[in-house]
Amino acid sequence: MDKYKMVAMVPMRHSSERVKGKNYRDFAGKPLFHHIIEALLGCKAIDKVIIDTDSPDIMEQTRKHFPDVLLLERPEHLRDGAIPMNDVLLNIVRQVTSDFYLQTHSTNPILTSQSLTNGIEKFLSVYPVYDSLFSVTRRQVRYWDQLARPINHNHNILLRTQDLPPVFEENSCMYIFTEEILQRKHNRIGDRPFLFEIPEIESQDIDIELNFSVAEFLFKKTRSIL
Repeated sequence: MDKYKMVAMVPMRHSSERVKGKNYRDFAGKPLFHHIIEALLGCKAIDKVIIDTDSPDIMEQTRKHFPDVLLLERPEHLRDGAIPMNDVLLNIVRQVTSDFYLQTHSTNPILTSQSLTNGIEKFLSVYPVYDSLFSVTRRQVRYWDQLARPINHNHNILLRTQDLPPVFEENSCMYIFTEEILQRKHNRIGDRPFLFEIPEIESQDIDIELNFSVAEFLFKKTRSIL
């Protein structure tokens, strides 16, 4: 198999509405974003890691602790929190050429280098039958819509939850795509995406204060055995 170039991207804003300063706030003894950057740098399948940010704090820490990471300062017109993420990503791919791009978030601090490697290897093994990949968490619980209609089960047949057909939650931990897909669809997910399962413990995402506390607790409890 030919060697493809894989560039990893981590976009981070300086400000955060619901968890103040979360990207560079202390998490288990380090600024939060250090954990995902270390995981990316530990993945040998990734050729280059990029941080896109408007944060002076993140830029300063990156230069000090991660000199091999490429820093891109986010332009003023893309800094507002209402700007779609895909516009930010398009700005990145226009500056850095690669066969494939992997995007993740600083708010996924339990994601491991091994899961990143597994995801990349899986994608390259099924490409081009599948044109993109995103990570998911398997769910086998009873879901209902807002009109009390069952989504993934027959409520007249009480199956054990472990026997229910699984559904999959997009957990935002990992996306792999091409510039062509991002340009054409304005989306990270292509026409034939591969759903890549990762361990639920690694899919923790920090969106509110409670998430931060729970993720830090799980990180401290499980990091030594992941």
